[in-house]
Amino acid sequence: MRKPIIPTAAKISQYGIHPDLLTKRMAEYPEMTSVMVKELFPDAPEVIYPSAAGDGLDLIKKAAIAALQNVDMSMIKPGHSVNVLASHHGFTLLGGQPYATFLKVVRDEIESKTGATDIRLRAGNGLRFRETEEYIKQYGLNVHFKGKARCIAPIDEGIPIKTEIGTLYGLKSVYDADWIVHAHNSDVREVHFHRHVDRAVKPFGMSYARIETRSTYHQNLGPRGANFTARSIFESEFVKSKFAFTAFLDMAPSGVVGVVAANDLFELNDYLTFVGLNYYGKIMTLLGEIDECIVGLDFPCPVPYVFAAGVIYANMVGANVDLFDLDGDLPPYTWYTEAFYGKNGKPLIDDIAPVNPAVKMVIHNYAWGGYPSAFFSEQIPTIVVKKEQAELFDNDPQNLEYTKHAVISESLDNAMQFAYKTANTDKVLIFDGAIGGLNLSHSLLQLLQAKAPAVSKRVDEELMPKWLRQRGISPLGVKRQ
Repeated sequence: MRKPIIPTAAKISQYGIHPDLLTKRMAEYPEMTSVMVKELFPDAPEVIYPSAAGDGLDLIKKAAIAALQNVDMSMIKPGHSVNVLASHHGFTLLGGQPYATFLKVVRDEIESKTGATDIRLRAGNGLRFRETEEYIKQYGLNVHFKGKARCIAPIDEGIPIKTEIGTLYGLKSVYDADWIVHAHNSDVREVHFHRHVDRAVKPFGMSYARIETRSTYHQNLGPRGANFTARSIFESEFVKSKFAFTAFLDMAPSGVVGVVAANDLFELNDYLTFVGLNYYGKIMTLLGEIDECIVGLDFPCPVPYVFAAGVIYANMVGANVDLFDLDGDLPPYTWYTEAFYGKNGKPLIDDIAPVNPAVKMVIHNYAWGGYPSAFFSEQIPTIVVKKEQAELFDNDPQNLEYTKHAVISESLDNAMQFAYKTANTDKVLIFDGAIGGLNLSHSLLQLLQAKAPAVSKRVDEELMPKWLRQRGISPLGVKRQ
């Protein structure tokens, strides 16, 4: 069997256990192997990062410079201030360096092409209000932005924004410059929220918004319905008056495809919608073919955001439904937020889809707190490895109930033995950020290899045309920026 891919390295963070406590990774077990995305789907796009030659970061720099040559920056004058807007999730992609490198190039190209020097980084957070501070320091962004890199949180001072649907609230520090540049990434990540509708616009209602407005996704309108808040903010006269251009790190499950940039965000959004469905549709559909498995969490991120083949664990928990399908022939609500569940742990209404029954047990070997995750341990049998990790969650205000629904194991070996016996399956899928592919058990590899050809054909001939039709996008009308 092929050796597993090296998992993403642990990081020192206030939101996770110290890396020294992570004495063994799940991929180290002899029954584990790996498969590359391109082996499962030969038509997967070529990537520039990772690169076999080891020059992936240089290729990202070149791709970013080339993409930005086609962008009009003439509105930015010497003496103007510019806020480069980023989001914390980008730093969890492929170890974080690709996104950090991309942001540095965006800053340098603005200065080179416009003569402006007051260029700031405004990097958003989710519910871990200081997470991006760690990334700014780790990747030297404050140095590169000449002391003007700042972590922004949804509880920071807000600014009212008049929109077509009323007053919504952004973060004041996002809009305190003459111009804003939207520097994001295209991975589909929270598709259970946005359903891949207006994916490129979503940060205006999340990373760049006050918590009262961003909570339309989490607590008020939920999946699909909340998308119009982000669009309303972006289409407001206030935001349009400050918007200069956008640039995206173009992602696929196997790595970075390139960089795309444009002055028209909605035109770019159509392209990113098309490639997102095209790049991620097959691997996500394939995960839905898994009949049973033990899931391993082994990545420096909160529980729902750990990665496998560019897909997060939260998507696996919802893989029993087609998260890209917008038709009414499937349950209209995904399970994602506990707001859709009562205190008895059951859906409030029958139309809410259950969690994926294929996930028989979860081994929490390494994953961060800082995001409400008790829903996951309540719904799926969970083993937390090491008392220190359990204590971290017990002291996390957002996860006070997490370990009450789990059992604690003092070692990964004991956890694995218990999971094999209790779940009664030897199929294991590890969410450890293995770049370019998946780390998994040999038995699960055989299943995926058997299912992949039919999945590929179904996506090409049936699902992809439907997904595009639902979004009003013609593949013939989409062009790369």
